[in-house]
Amino acid sequence: MQRSTDRVLTTHVGSLIRPDDLLTYIRPLQAGEPYDRAAHAACLKSSVADIVRQQAAAGIDVVSDGEFGKSISWSQYALERLSGFERRPISTEGNVFAQGADRERFAEFYEELDGKQKYATVNEAVCVAPIDYTGLADVERDIANFKAALAQVDVAEGFLPVAAPSSVIPDRRNEFYASEDDCLEAIGKAMQVEYNAIIDAGLLLQLDDARATVTYDRMVPPGTFKEYRDWVAKHVAVLNLALEGIPPEKIRYHVCWGSWPGPHTTDVALKDIVDLILQVNAGAYVIEGANPRHEHEWKVWGEADLPEDKILIHGVISHSTNVVEHPELVAERIVRVARLLGRERVIAGTDCGFAQGPLYRRVHPSIMWAKFNALVEGAAIASKELWG
Repeated sequence: MQRSTDRVLTTHVGSLIRPDDLLTYIRPLQAGEPYDRAAHAACLKSSVADIVRQQAAAGIDVVSDGEFGKSISWSQYALERLSGFERRPISTEGNVFAQGADRERFAEFYEELDGKQKYATVNEAVCVAPIDYTGLADVERDIANFKAALAQVDVAEGFLPVAAPSSVIPDRRNEFYASEDDCLEAIGKAMQVEYNAIIDAGLLLQLDDARATVTYDRMVPPGTFKEYRDWVAKHVAVLNLALEGIPPEKIRYHVCWGSWPGPHTTDVALKDIVDLILQVNAGAYVIEGANPRHEHEWKVWGEADLPEDKILIHGVISHSTNVVEHPELVAERIVRVARLLGRERVIAGTDCGFAQGPLYRRVHPSIMWAKFNALVEGAAIASKELWG
């Protein structure tokens, strides 16, 4: 994993807005309707090549495939790559999207917000059989498309984002394993196949784990803060087990506070869980830092015990607002963290992905690219200040 040796490198969290041509195949695919598989495969390959080329042209140093190969959301996609799950309609009473202290406090706001957006998940996933990884062909396709695209551009590195065990098919129900812990461990073991395939291909592996933080909003209260920390620690242990044998310098671990454009007044504080985050055997930690509810937490990095051989990929661009950050503000966000950790240990990134699924985006595509321009320009300003 490269460091910012002579300037501040730039990257992002992974998921990018899908082009209309690709969506013409994803819509019937999601709906279970017929579509031209060969045409979809060709469109997917060309779409990945285009998005990688656009990232390189924008000046992004460490790029992704945009997660274009996933036909459903960043966390639910595992349903298409794991056996053992059955999809059932979500009952109104058990709607998982209506949970959380933030939603209780701002119920009227969320009722209005929910009326304007459609969730990609309309079913719940129930584990009814042994969990095994069955999506090797899919991940190999994604790897092949991405590596072919990387061969045509000049960038520092490429990464593929995947879900960490705690964020794989969240809000699932277990009807097969003796306990939830057994079900979780089976998921971790199965996902290890995908993790290893990406590493074996010579790419960086990014573990996305929004559920690690979002669970606090849903658990406390009535649960206690200790119960929540125990929950996070358990999932960190399962993740580390799934990462056994993979060099930490090949791994990025991404944590954000759920991404949705809400008040977030009941988010867990970074200072209260940063020690658990740093227990993940990763070489870089991708942490949200531009969200106005969490921007002040950059100061945590002055006290957190981030090992010398680890990197912080600091979120300096928000994905959830259409306001484009000024490059000078981006530079300010970079410099103040670099002063704490050292300039070589900071890479500038985004808070989260710009699309939480193929059919659901946070901003307009033109704004996404404007934000990338601000990211690159801000990194250049910061580099001049830090290196002279």
